[in-house]
Amino acid sequence: MALHEYSRWDGRQSFSPQSADRLFDQIAQQMLQFGDQVLRRLEDLEDDPDAADLLRKIQEQGLMERDKEGHWVVTPQGLKRVRHHALLNLFQTLKANAAGGNHETRLKGGCESPHEDIRPYVYGDSLAHLNLHETLRNAMARRPSGPPIRLERDDLMIHETERQVRCATVVLIDQSGSMGRYGKYAQTKRIALALAGLVQARFPQDSLEFVGFSSFAHRLSEIDLLNSAPKRVSIFDPRVHLRINLDAPPAFVPQHFTNIHAGLKLARSILARQTAATKQIIVITDGEPTAHVEGRDVLLIYPPCERTADATLAEARQCARAGIAVSSFALIEDSFYVGLVNFVEQLAKVTRGVAISCDASDIGKLVYQSFVGGRQTRRVIP
Repeated sequence: MALHEYSRWDGRQSFSPQSADRLFDQIAQQMLQFGDQVLRRLEDLEDDPDAADLLRKIQEQGLMERDKEGHWVVTPQGLKRVRHHALLNLFQTLKANAAGGNHETRLKGGCESPHEDIRPYVYGDSLAHLNLHETLRNAMARRPSGPPIRLERDDLMIHETERQVRCATVVLIDQSGSMGRYGKYAQTKRIALALAGLVQARFPQDSLEFVGFSSFAHRLSEIDLLNSAPKRVSIFDPRVHLRINLDAPPAFVPQHFTNIHAGLKLARSILARQTAATKQIIVITDGEPTAHVEGRDVLLIYPPCERTADATLAEARQCARAGIAVSSFALIEDSFYVGLVNFVEQLAKVTRGVAISCDASDIGKLVYQSFVGGRQTRRVIP
């Protein structure tokens, strides 16, 4: 597995000319960790003629452009390249026997793909799946004297089909302050973008959405995700107990807490509007919940307390009752995270879902297996 070291560019590093594609890929790698602040730094490079020329070439290739305020932004084409590279990186880490997630069903419907098995035609079958070779062989066997060959209904053979059942997935991404350490946030973003590429390429009937959670929870588009960074720790008190009214919030609100409760509520609301047969939530976090919602208030409490855990687990039960599968991934660095391991195990217990403890280097394979295994590919039985 490739190792990446991230550091902040302060303007003192020398710039050496390279290809526009390679420079964009390096910019994208830095954005996985630090978000769009990397793009703000590009303006400092424009005094260097070589750098300015490469940035112009990147713009000509449609990977980046300037917004109305003159700032650099990644274009949809650039995002597609980032997504593609993230997917390639994911597949490079997978073993040959990665999870396939294919299961059988007795349901019929659209979104069908051909299967190797064949069977006789049944009234109502689509002729789009006609096996012409076997059909002609049946007709010739019935009339061995040669042409003209006349097809009859009993000659028709149909490819068995599989129905790709739509699956709706929401990935909850921890954006709390601690996610900035050990490359955890960069790897989480890389995996999320890889899933977006996977859905687009292999499961186009699926829906995939992202929700970021810290002190609050909010939806993230793919470009929002690429531009994002973990929230900076803004208070260092050993004990915190704050109540924030959502209708009249104060001027300063610490943003770096871990509100899994709000993330689950928003994910459940998103999935409630989906008509998919299969719904799932994937939670990626490196900390116990330290924030939750009570009515129109958000409570920020540290150290983690039972009150917040209970509220989060109650929301997880609501997700399970709504038929939503929940998989939780705890990013563990050392034995300090015993409390987090215990919490995700409780989360799995109340949802009858999956709880996995791992480090950032393993998260890609495990999330991929959980995502694909959580889907349902259904076989049509006439």
